[in-house]
Amino acid sequence: MKNLKRLVVLKFARTMGSGKTVSVPSIISDNAKLKGNIVSDGIVHIDGHLTGDVECEELVIGIKGQVKGKISAKKLYVYGIFDGVADVDSLFIAKTAKLKGDVSHNSIAIEPGAYIDGRCLRKDGGASNISTPEKKAKKE
Repeated sequence: MKNLKRLVVLKFARTMGSGKTVSVPSIISDNAKLKGNIVSDGIVHIDGHLTGDVECEELVIGIKGQVKGKISAKKLYVYGIFDGVADVDSLFIAKTAKLKGDVSHNSIAIEPGAYIDGRCLRKDGGASNISTPEKKAKKE
């Protein structure tokens, strides 16, 4: 519902001719299945299935959305399924989300009930201190 309100506000601002260009989000509906890469300077909302890489300002994976690939974005909101590797500034994982893979981030918010099978690594260098099985084996 929040995203619908945002879409309405963006369309209203665009029609009012506020002087600056406001882009409308690119939306992949829940009945679409895509294979390929998406590059955008704005917001991308995926409710369908995407196999490929996404590079954008902000990515929203909706409740019915599934993305398998690599993501590079400033903001990532996961409500559906993400399987892959992501490099983002801000990460939000909803309780309905399933995240499989590794995500590097600067800030993170996780709702109770979210499913995570992978690693969420902070970019500031603190993540390099995490001991992996390979590192533990070398120490011994």
